[in-house]
Amino acid sequence: MVSGAIGGFLDVAFNFNTQAMLDDNLLGQFFRIGWKMVMLGDETWLKLFPGLFKRHDGVSSFYVKDTVQVDQNVSRHLGDELSRDDWNLLILHYLGLDHVGHIGGRSSVLMVPKLKEMDDMVKLIHSSTTLSQGNDQGRMLLMIVSDHGMTENGNHGGSSYEETDSLALFIGLRNHVLDYASVIQQIDIAPTLALLFGVPIPKNNVGVLIKEAFDSLKEEQHLRALELNSWQLLGLLQAQLSGLPCRNFPCDAFSDHQIAGTSECYHRTEDMLCCLYMEAAALYSSWKSKRGTESASNKDYSSTAAAYYKFLKSASEWLSRRSTDKPVKLLAVGLATMFISCVILSSLMFCRVREIYLGRRQQSLNDSMNGWSLDDTFILGVILILVTSMGSSSMVEEEHYIWYFVTSTFYLLLLRKTAQSFSSVGVKSGEGYFGMCFTFLLLISGRILRGWHQGGVNWTSLPDISKCLEQAGSHYVKLLQLVSAFLVISIGVFALFSIQFKQKYFQMVRLSFLTSGLLVLLHITRYQDYTFSSTNYGATLLAQIVYAILGAATIGTVVALPWFFPFPTFNSCPTDNTLSPPSFFHGIQEKFPFVELRDSLYVIGWAYILCWCLLQLLLQQPINSTPILLLLVQILASMLYFASNGTHHKEWIEIAALYYLGMAGHFALGNSNTLATIDVAGAFIGLSSHSTLLSGILMFIITYASPMFILLSLVMYISMKNMAHLVIPEKADAGDLLMMMIGFPCLVPLVVNSILLTAYTVVLLLMRNHLFVWSVFSPKYLYVCATTLCTYIGVFIVAATGTYTHLVLAMRRRKQVPITNNTR
Repeated sequence: MVSGAIGGFLDVAFNFNTQAMLDDNLLGQFFRIGWKMVMLGDETWLKLFPGLFKRHDGVSSFYVKDTVQVDQNVSRHLGDELSRDDWNLLILHYLGLDHVGHIGGRSSVLMVPKLKEMDDMVKLIHSSTTLSQGNDQGRMLLMIVSDHGMTENGNHGGSSYEETDSLALFIGLRNHVLDYASVIQQIDIAPTLALLFGVPIPKNNVGVLIKEAFDSLKEEQHLRALELNSWQLLGLLQAQLSGLPCRNFPCDAFSDHQIAGTSECYHRTEDMLCCLYMEAAALYSSWKSKRGTESASNKDYSSTAAAYYKFLKSASEWLSRRSTDKPVKLLAVGLATMFISCVILSSLMFCRVREIYLGRRQQSLNDSMNGWSLDDTFILGVILILVTSMGSSSMVEEEHYIWYFVTSTFYLLLLRKTAQSFSSVGVKSGEGYFGMCFTFLLLISGRILRGWHQGGVNWTSLPDISKCLEQAGSHYVKLLQLVSAFLVISIGVFALFSIQFKQKYFQMVRLSFLTSGLLVLLHITRYQDYTFSSTNYGATLLAQIVYAILGAATIGTVVALPWFFPFPTFNSCPTDNTLSPPSFFHGIQEKFPFVELRDSLYVIGWAYILCWCLLQLLLQQPINSTPILLLLVQILASMLYFASNGTHHKEWIEIAALYYLGMAGHFALGNSNTLATIDVAGAFIGLSSHSTLLSGILMFIITYASPMFILLSLVMYISMKNMAHLVIPEKADAGDLLMMMIGFPCLVPLVVNSILLTAYTVVLLLMRNHLFVWSVFSPKYLYVCATTLCTYIGVFIVAATGTYTHLVLAMRRRKQVPITNNTR
């Protein structure tokens, strides 16, 4: 609005670390002519324009829990500033209305009082300016503008009507327009204000002056403003189009016969823009020559103004599109790098598959694991479906339907395979019954998750479970939140206490997670409300305590557990209550600490899962507590199914299925491929002031709760996976054993993500001129890049945890200093 330039989606990220604006802008122009400026409100203005304000009082715009102080900090100065006459420009940036939207949405109980408060401020300013103008203190313009709208949930960042419908109200122009309603672009504000106040238009402006703002001016002044705006846009056109045939001729260089010939040069864009400008300039020259004579008419003025607006609109649209053009060659280099990375990862995975399953085939083990099954075809077909759907804007907007279909269909295939196994030789009936129970549990919980949020873009207004609960009343949401949190905490704490490891160190770990769970319940009960989050100091302190305890307990478990885990004697057999492998690995156990490695990873895996669940219960919206419980149920059911039926599925199939489950859960939590669904309010829980780094981390944790949940659970998957079907070479060393355990859990997510990232990059390059490139494809690409970051972080945690635990246990085995095992 101050530079007239087109913003980009990366501005969303840059806004969290605002730097000084170097582009030519209105405030810089005002400062150069000696204007005194005062700013009250959002401190972003101070970061964008340092040193330009005579007085200022800024507040953080990102601490969205504050809906009162941010506005009071502005209003308390208002009376004093309105009584002064030592400033030329007063900027008041009220943040409370935006914060109310982020916290409670359009229907928040705080919305009506906040709107009434804004009405009172406008009334106060208008009354004061009317009085000052009556005292001959000069004309004054009051401009009320909002930079964005909001969805029903109170978020913004997309391109829906609700998000782009904003206000621009000019009071004090003294025009007599009967119809005040018109549609303008935000970039039109910069040239309008510049011409109204007589300063140069910002150099990179691509906007067009607002016609209604100049209706009160004389014809000569209006046409002069149009000419200046045209010259400025023509300069940008000449910079972009070096072969532009027209120049900035003086207006009297055109004659009437040139006007008649302009319609013949509309073949190329350059010719069309040049002709439009020359036609407008010629008409203006003709109007000036007739001014003051009898031949002058209002029709000449109207024709000249219409010709200028036609050129300005065409030039603005072309420059707006041009400003988003990117160097294709440079993008092609990046795409080639992605493709090479994708090929390398896929080759590593193919080699791993070939090494394992060719070894099985040579030893004639379980032919069903060596063949190509329906499960394998479906998992690979999913990738093809996803890649194909990326070229459709509608499929990108409604991507959640694909993930819901994929997960439901795959687990139906598992149900079919489990049912067929009842008649198979060598399959225990109890194992089959448990498998069917786990599959039914997955299907039921998945159906509830699909109906919890009506996601996507086009059908968000349709009824869903969350809307029904919200309409029923906040007490129902609160009750369901407490029940879900209690069940999640109970499952996690029960799992930790059921592990027969009685050393004092692990007792402290159990107590830490139990304490964190109780504190989360206390935070939910006392401080969390469905309508808005509390800014109470106690709530912030309590959340900070939870962060500290969870961090210390989780990191302590990962770092210290391998050093304290008890070694069994070599001649003792593991009991049934451990996760130890079958006798197939007893020979390996004499060389490597295989049993201890799996049991250690099982404990660490539970620590990761419980820590992540408690964080989500603390940070997510209250309505999302039940989906967190259902995601936990799905993960545990999948783990138990794969552990009990592991010999019937290839390992990479199981991990791919878990990855797909995480993506389906991502959309089930209310996320979409638009920036409007990002939960900003939760990113400030536990923060007493704004921190770009900390709030960004919390926002990432909230948004990618489900994908990261799945990746962290792979640590426990490694410990529970039945590896009796694997063939271990006689000369296998510690590295081979480690690769056998963590190879697929690390490679499969990387390969799937790499394929989707590369494919969507190709789609985005092909669609760079598409009508919906900014509203659909670009936001989706930001999500794809963020998903890539999430995947690499999760895989790094899995790989680092497995490698560190293995190295510590192997070193302890070599030194033969085992801790006495008093639990077995």
